[in-house]
Amino acid sequence: MNPKRKQRLFTILGLVSGLGVAVGLVMYALSQNINLFFTPTQIAKGDAPVAQMIRVGGMVADGTVDRDPQSLRVAFDVTDFDHNVHVTYEGILPDLFREGQGVVVQGRISGDQFFASEVLAKHDENYMPPEVTEALRQSGKLDQIMGAEAK
Repeated sequence: MNPKRKQRLFTILGLVSGLGVAVGLVMYALSQNINLFFTPTQIAKGDAPVAQMIRVGGMVADGTVDRDPQSLRVAFDVTDFDHNVHVTYEGILPDLFREGQGVVVQGRISGDQFFASEVLAKHDENYMPPEVTEALRQSGKLDQIMGAEAK
């Protein structure tokens, strides 16, 4: 093989390997930033990964909101009316957060609790996050919720 072809071959191999490393790093970064959505039933079954950032959606269970008077810590249960997930959050809750309303929380599972880093509440009385609507539809509880909101 003449030296010019050998140099071209090494250049092409270098570019291909550099491109492979770049694609690998991009894929790794994207996999770390993905937010998976789970329902309380899926978490109860053990389908959700532990210590990975995930989102949980459902309704805030009635009578479960417990605010700490000394800090911004609040604990509540998110339910899909089959199972509940106990959520602990420290921070300012959205103005529209209340019992019986749709909510999506983002955070990590640790033990039997969910530690939220962000709480998202619905923005008007007719809106429910699409993930929560689909989860309630699959559990067969959507009609029950929509009937309660109509009253």
